[in-house]
Amino acid sequence: MLTAEQIQDNWTEFRNRITNNFSGMRHDNLNALYDDMEDRIVMMPASGTEHFHNCFIGGYIDHVLRVMDCAEKLYNVWKESGSDVTGYTLEELLFAAMNHDLGKVGFPGDGNQVYLTNPSEWHRRNLGKLYTHNPEIPFTMVPDLSLWLLQEYGIKVTWNEYLGIKAHDGLYDDSNKPYFISRSKDSKFKNNLPVILHHADHMASIIEYERWNNTNADTTTTTPVNQSYGKKAAIRKLGNIANNNTPNKNAAKLFEDLFGDVK
Repeated sequence: MLTAEQIQDNWTEFRNRITNNFSGMRHDNLNALYDDMEDRIVMMPASGTEHFHNCFIGGYIDHVLRVMDCAEKLYNVWKESGSDVTGYTLEELLFAAMNHDLGKVGFPGDGNQVYLTNPSEWHRRNLGKLYTHNPEIPFTMVPDLSLWLLQEYGIKVTWNEYLGIKAHDGLYDDSNKPYFISRSKDSKFKNNLPVILHHADHMASIIEYERWNNTNADTTTTTPVNQSYGKKAAIRKLGNIANNNTPNKNAAKLFEDLFGDVK
């Protein structure tokens, strides 16, 4: 769980990375996209189930920043280890990392977000499924919607970036098998950007799961079940607020109201 200050700091850092890494029309159009989606993205989780990763308010941006950090570190490890990095640029890798999960934001317009608070108390309590997917928007795989949103805002992508976003889930997505399981020399990746991005996303997700698992273990071993559930109930209340696209400027008050007396 993040504090209001951490959510604000993460968003500021995210926007600074647009300024520091991109220029020209790409810079301007990325800012236009994230300006339009700000209220939704600032508060949204990275997944809908507790034991997946970052299923909490502000979890999406926290995850994206971690993937970008992991991608840059892995890029340097691969380069220092002798990998040929001439077939792509660090900017391309960071662009793909920044936007790899963009499709989780949903479609433009009010009410078109992906994540809605799960109305089933049983599923929230027993399975940790705090969110459910919005049935009113078209079904889409996350990478497909990520790429659609980028083109919708006039943001050009290189083939390296396109393939990195498309294949970032690796073999967890069956449609990526032809890319990752090559049967000939000619069908292999022409560079390692998609592999590094997949590893970075996987690495970040595992770290986030471990963080949740360790926190959950500490809570359940030191706190009675009914009190522990009280904290989870507060988290769910934050989920309800986030699904109403609450502006980020209200985050501090929300946290004070909801967590003032939560241990």
